[in-house]
Amino acid sequence: MKTGSKARAAARLAAVQALYQFEMEATRLPQLLDEFHMHRLGAEIEDDLYAEADVRFFDDVVKGAIARRDEIDGIVAGKLASGWKIERLDRTMLQILRAGSYELLARADVPTGTVISEYVDVAHAFFDEREAKFVNGVLDAVAKAVR
Repeated sequence: MKTGSKARAAARLAAVQALYQFEMEATRLPQLLDEFHMHRLGAEIEDDLYAEADVRFFDDVVKGAIARRDEIDGIVAGKLASGWKIERLDRTMLQILRAGSYELLARADVPTGTVISEYVDVAHAFFDEREAKFVNGVLDAVAKAVR
């Protein structure tokens, strides 16, 4: 994987974590970004070295997913199976779908296949194969609707 690709992959994983923290703790956005910039991106925490992340890309995904959350949630909700509501999704899963959907909506510079593949990889960090396939299916449906 190229250095730029690794930095974006690290930014995506961190963005999902930041969105989760924003949702669960209602951390104010400037404080949240500062915390990640100063203490998480590229840092060593409990003997785990976090990869250097593309900070500008991280900021864009986090800010954009938060700013467009209602729009994104509406799109994602429309792609869930009949009888499923967005509120029923695991909170981490929801952040993965929000971040991926934001990229599909706003980052035309990133190919569709790259967005989907990268967020399937992020899903693997938290979930089993079944949930990763769910991410693939939902983001594919979102991509078909918005690109």
